[in-house]
Amino acid sequence: MSKLKSWILVAAIATMPMAAWADGDIKDDDFNPITTGVTSLSITPDARGASMGDQGAATDPDANSQFWNPSKYAFAYSSAGISISYTPWLRKIVNDIYLANLSGYMKLGSSDNQAVSLSLRYFSLGEINSTEEGGASLGSINPFEMSVDVGYSRKLSEKFAMGVALRYIYSDLGYGGGNTAGTSDKTSGASAFSADISGYYTTYPIIGRNECQWTLGFNISNIGSKVSYNSGNDPAFLPANLKLGTSFTFPLADYHNLTLAVEANKLLVPAKPRLQDYEDAADYEDDVQKWKDKSSISGIFDSFKDSPLKRITYSVGAEYAYNQQFFLRGGYYHESKFNGNRQYFGLGAGFSLNVVRLDAAYMIATAQNSPLDQTLRFTLTFDMDGIRNLFGRNRN
Repeated sequence: MSKLKSWILVAAIATMPMAAWADGDIKDDDFNPITTGVTSLSITPDARGASMGDQGAATDPDANSQFWNPSKYAFAYSSAGISISYTPWLRKIVNDIYLANLSGYMKLGSSDNQAVSLSLRYFSLGEINSTEEGGASLGSINPFEMSVDVGYSRKLSEKFAMGVALRYIYSDLGYGGGNTAGTSDKTSGASAFSADISGYYTTYPIIGRNECQWTLGFNISNIGSKVSYNSGNDPAFLPANLKLGTSFTFPLADYHNLTLAVEANKLLVPAKPRLQDYEDAADYEDDVQKWKDKSSISGIFDSFKDSPLKRITYSVGAEYAYNQQFFLRGGYYHESKFNGNRQYFGLGAGFSLNVVRLDAAYMIATAQNSPLDQTLRFTLTFDMDGIRNLFGRNRN
């Protein structure tokens, strides 16, 4: 295929998680998914959140809270933790696309009320071979997207914390600096900056004779600049998003706890105008240009004008924990068929020792022909307090 077609194919694969596959009975007039740049920022990185239906804004804090809700780190039980996650992506289509994620945090001071955090995401779209129209090989490209962010969270009271995160994003879907000899039409990578603001509230009500835990959480993520592909000719909104969630944990018996959680998400991005909605092509072109010129902040407010209820996705999930060492999880994620039709169940399990915890998740799509079906995730988490205690016992 030509170099231009190769680049378009890469971009199409990158946006697939946001556009997904629609049922065949959906009319073109109804189907209007929101498209963004750097869509890999919306992919769940860790197995725990994925197995609960892609949610984590209000669940217990862990080392992967940077993606879900950075303010949760202020309530983390350990003084520090590191997590490594790996997800083979779109396995039903290709076998060399993956998401790798590294997250970690550390408590500050002796008052146990603040923490700093860091995460690094790398989304590889595999290798794509390119040829000229005549069939001559032009070599291959390895497009990717990545982000690195730092966060800070602090308790504002015994029950409430807030957090912020600053993020640098780089997306290289073309030939960039790594192009092979003979590739004359280069496309440079695109950079962007964004920020998150989040909050987390937790309380411990007494129901009957049992102490339970009730939490609320929110995270407004990826508020920032637009990402400009093709030397600025094709600007795209970042996947700014609002998460709202709540969870409730209650004891079933000694050492047995059950958590039920619900979360809602809404992309804070305006929908791009569609040609079929216009009688005059000139009016369509004018509105498309206005959409391209719209700032990210204006786009956030305008996103509430476009069928806001239809744009909301929902997640429900549950987690059973035995002695905080063995975990079983399940959840369901639902998106309107008019906005992408991502609908799937998540299943997962985890096993924890004092030092390390291993989690795995498996996705079962309910929408027909979904490329997200059979998605696997693996997460390995290290507890720094456990490691410190382990070495302390060995020295004794």
